[in-house]
Amino acid sequence: MDPSRLAARLAEAGQSHLLQFWKELSPEEQSDLTFDLQGMDFQEINGFFQKAMETSSGSKQEKMDARMEPVPREVLGSVTRDRERLKDWEEAGLRCISQSKVAVLLLAGGQGTRLGVSYPKGMYDVGLPSHKTLFEIQAQRILKLQQLAEQNHHVKSHVPWYIMTSGRTMEATKAYFSQHQYFGLDQNNVIFFQQGMLPAMDYEGKILLETRGKLSMAPDGNGGLYRALGNQGIMEDMERRGVEFVHVYCVDNILVKVADPAFIGFCVKKGADCGAKVVEKTNPTEAVGVVCKVDGHYKVVEYSEITLATAERRSADGRLLFNAGNVANHVFSFSFLRDVVTKYEPELQHHVAQKKIPYVDPEGRLVKPDKPNGIKMEKFVFDIFQFAKTFVVYEVLREDEFSPLKNADSQDAKDTPTTARHALMSLHHRWLLTAGGHFIDENGRHVPAIPSLKDGTDLPIKCEISPLVSYGGEGLEELVKGKEFQPNLMIDETGVHQLVKNGV
Repeated sequence: MDPSRLAARLAEAGQSHLLQFWKELSPEEQSDLTFDLQGMDFQEINGFFQKAMETSSGSKQEKMDARMEPVPREVLGSVTRDRERLKDWEEAGLRCISQSKVAVLLLAGGQGTRLGVSYPKGMYDVGLPSHKTLFEIQAQRILKLQQLAEQNHHVKSHVPWYIMTSGRTMEATKAYFSQHQYFGLDQNNVIFFQQGMLPAMDYEGKILLETRGKLSMAPDGNGGLYRALGNQGIMEDMERRGVEFVHVYCVDNILVKVADPAFIGFCVKKGADCGAKVVEKTNPTEAVGVVCKVDGHYKVVEYSEITLATAERRSADGRLLFNAGNVANHVFSFSFLRDVVTKYEPELQHHVAQKKIPYVDPEGRLVKPDKPNGIKMEKFVFDIFQFAKTFVVYEVLREDEFSPLKNADSQDAKDTPTTARHALMSLHHRWLLTAGGHFIDENGRHVPAIPSLKDGTDLPIKCEISPLVSYGGEGLEELVKGKEFQPNLMIDETGVHQLVKNGV
């Protein structure tokens, strides 16, 4: 497209300022900028901005309290309240996995910026004795699950792994998997695709420039998933493989049970088209969204959208009334996902995130604002709950299944490499005790389990069990029953190893 036609398009969209430094750019920079601008539908973007700002200003004052109802018991499955059904659910899920009907879809668009690294978050090593990264741990859980399904049903099966990256993480993620031979998975069953990007805008709807010749762009939120599934051929790929259920989760949870058979089986038995895994919210002021009904439809209500009085309400059993803490962990039926991609995606509204966005001013100087100066627009993966005909909620224990990695280690910080590492080692310690093993201290006394690390001074025993040995605590008896171990242990596919200070 020649510059005059491009300028006309931008003028029509009210975005002429994007070419204000055109004459100062090198031919290569001009070519890159032209390429970026050609791929944009400015009318659509301006429409997104208008709608997002209207929705945002309309919802600022209004709290959700009067419109909310808690999750009814009949749609809830719980690992603590439904113990007698867990085996059934797990068997139903493993049967689906053995028939190659289950896929997993990983949301991995984030960089580790808050962790102080520039590479994809899935490549982060939290400091386990094995130094496995999040990607490696999750890949090995898939391998183990395929093996368990094969053992139970005597048929070889595959769990395809769809990995949604962003423009910033795609190449590094693909290179990392290639370099590690896909961690033993079949390369044909690991499918990478990319979420969309949207420009950052000021409060007047003008697109911001990151440099004189480059737009300020940001991923379109994890709800950008649905558009990406449609325009990158992923739904067709799933259909070709015979996928019937899709487990969607975020990369940063070190405890995630990838394609959790019990969760999938629960959804299957309930005939659900959409299921949300939740952890019990116990502190009313915890800044986590809760799954509930609003005006009769299921959705996630953020902590900021309700009053403290509602957040503090309790049921007769003493639990918080709105306690279904959302952990971005969902199961969708393929048919529901297809409906979302083909019918409902255009109905999803963008959420507005006000941000401090560095930008180039009209004089060409880079400005780093100290207060929010613009917005990034994003959709959320849970925005589609409202369209489900049969929606279910599956409650699990936080200490067994949820420890996200978000922040770098520092005094009193939450969700850090240290908290993630401790959560996994504490879980593995409990697995070992359940299987009949014991840890002993230097005096030969049994060390008790720490069910959860509520106090930062409680340090877990160093105990790491490879996912290739056990997916969820199963199959450990023959290795540990009746045995005593020093508190520095690694169990992997080569055996049981006592760790010493400087290695195995």
